[in-house]
Amino acid sequence: MAAPPPSSPSPPPAAAAAATQQTQPHPQTPFYELVKGNSGIEKVLLRGTRGFSAEVYLYGAQVTSWKNDHAEELLFVSSKAIFKPPKAIRGGIPICFPQFGTHGNLEQHGFARNRLWTIDDNPPPLPVNPAIKSFVDLILRPSDEDLKIWPHSFEFRLRVALGPNGDLSLTSRIRNTNTDGRSFSYTFAYHTYFSVSDISEVRVEGLETMDYLDNLKGKERFTEQGDAIVFESEIDKVYLAAPSKIAIIDHEKKRTFVLTKEGLPDAVVWNPWDKKAKAMQDFGDGEYKHMLCVEPAAVEKPITLKPGEEWKGRLALSAVPSSYCSGQLDPLKVLQG
Repeated sequence: MAAPPPSSPSPPPAAAAAATQQTQPHPQTPFYELVKGNSGIEKVLLRGTRGFSAEVYLYGAQVTSWKNDHAEELLFVSSKAIFKPPKAIRGGIPICFPQFGTHGNLEQHGFARNRLWTIDDNPPPLPVNPAIKSFVDLILRPSDEDLKIWPHSFEFRLRVALGPNGDLSLTSRIRNTNTDGRSFSYTFAYHTYFSVSDISEVRVEGLETMDYLDNLKGKERFTEQGDAIVFESEIDKVYLAAPSKIAIIDHEKKRTFVLTKEGLPDAVVWNPWDKKAKAMQDFGDGEYKHMLCVEPAAVEKPITLKPGEEWKGRLALSAVPSSYCSGQLDPLKVLQG
């Protein structure tokens, strides 16, 4: 009987520890749960350590819930929202791609919001905060039908992450995968619906003195006055070259949403008000009072990608207690913080 081969020398303690660590889950292995949502459509649940949570439907890769540590819902979803393809879900954070609004020849807001995305288990590396444990990566590639209406090959990767303090972030990466050498251009928005106590008690700070296109006046260009934006009627404006931080202040709830954007120069502000609310099948007649859309976007100047090029655009949301000084938000805590 052959003698057994000599045994390998035992690794030093440090090497043994390293080998043990390699068998452990990667520190960025995401934690999420996949469950059935409305109409049997799958959705991803993200949960934070202190009771924070978020929900993302695979249909549209659409965030439909973001709750704080008191289980209060921070996003608006209409009670009449239709969770049935091909209708887009009314509320949450719809993704407008490859077209925002009617800025092009496609259906309004493009098709990404009413396509079924898939979970991306092996995405290209993305720098992240190691404290973020709860996130999911989703991916959309065009179908043959999509290529008929928008003849460009792309990969759209989206990471939705819930931070340790309940912050919500969406990071989009769009790559041109055309093999025929053609560039493509698109417009884009995170069509974020915020839940507010009463639209008449809300103000938006950070867009003062900005130029904007007024969609209610044929996209004519105007300049915002020096005061914070308040709401007394329908609004549908695209603010151009908007700052990276915008504050949405809800006086009644003493809550401020802080919106931070990267890679998205514009910001859309929208509320349909009473007449348009009544005309929408998937929107309650009085629900306009309890929502406001403030949307990081690229509208005025479309983004152009050559083959192989990738664009990244990020939205980060936090909700903080409002701090006032003579009725004004403390800018050090929010817009400059």
